[in-house]
Amino acid sequence: MLNRKTRVLIVDDSAIVRKILTEALAGEPDLEVVGTAPDPYVARDKILSLQPDVLTLDIEMPRMDGLTFLKKLMHFHAMPVVVISSLAQTSCRAAVEALEYGAVEVLAKPGGPYSVGELRHSLASKIRAAANSRVGAMAAAAPFPARPLVPVDGAPAPDAVFAIGASTGGTEAIASLLKRLPKSSPGIVIAQHIPPEFSRAFAGRLNDICAIDVKEAADGDTVRPGLALVAPGDLHMLLRRNGGRYFVNVKTGPRVCYQRPSVDVLFCSVAEAAGAAAVGVILTGMGSDGAQGLLKMHVAGAYTLAQDEATCVVFGMPREAIELAAVDQVLPLPAIPGALLGSRRFVRRAVTVG
Repeated sequence: MLNRKTRVLIVDDSAIVRKILTEALAGEPDLEVVGTAPDPYVARDKILSLQPDVLTLDIEMPRMDGLTFLKKLMHFHAMPVVVISSLAQTSCRAAVEALEYGAVEVLAKPGGPYSVGELRHSLASKIRAAANSRVGAMAAAAPFPARPLVPVDGAPAPDAVFAIGASTGGTEAIASLLKRLPKSSPGIVIAQHIPPEFSRAFAGRLNDICAIDVKEAADGDTVRPGLALVAPGDLHMLLRRNGGRYFVNVKTGPRVCYQRPSVDVLFCSVAEAAGAAAVGVILTGMGSDGAQGLLKMHVAGAYTLAQDEATCVVFGMPREAIELAAVDQVLPLPAIPGALLGSRRFVRRAVTVG
């Protein structure tokens, strides 16, 4: 018996965009566009009548904007949503805000930097990830206290570095984690699967809500305590070391595990540059990106953590790393900040002689 196709409803005020998105999914054997809607009011009726599995949602629409509709949808009829937004600065910020409200993926509108071929692959993969997501997993996790944790039992080790990788659901998981880290945290490098331009808006939002500084990485940026660097969309980021200083190399290159930035690329570089001084964290996401890299970190002596299934939007990436025996500890998301700050890579502990 054949598996049922994933049913998709496309919501966009542009008839041209609706046509392009529909045609982009037409050749996918496991996906089916069951309808389109020009605005949220029509979408509301079609959601009830067509029962789609995944919704693609534009941000800027007449009668009701996409963010307002998303909030209502998540309150009354929660379902997986892929936001498809223009690359205008305000639209990028709104798309990142949509991830906070419950959308699980974000994609740039057709046109601009995307070819039709790349759109076809990106759209299909994000819809598959959304279809496999657990909407509400983040909300179901134990709430985080508002203030950052206090570092435990000592000062940061001078060569400590945290490396974090995530995909579907990762923007909110990363936000929840970083909000709990104090200004004295070691330098942090992050690879999140996210398109170009949206990564800058994502880093800006994190910088606004965290005690640490957060910025989109530029080639040659120094990794320092109290700073998190986010890999730019469509570019790989690697950790390098020069004497006692860490810095990042940001560059293009082949996709790894179909991704750029790739978590594997980052983690492999961290294993080489930092070895046992590093802590690696693999968070929610679909696919296997990061598993091999985390294994290399583990073999190099790094302390490695994975988010547990109960708090993941998609458990794919952590599961792959766990099955490779690359993970020292599997934890619910709210427990990860404390594990980071309490790890031997973070603190220089005083030796007690008794």
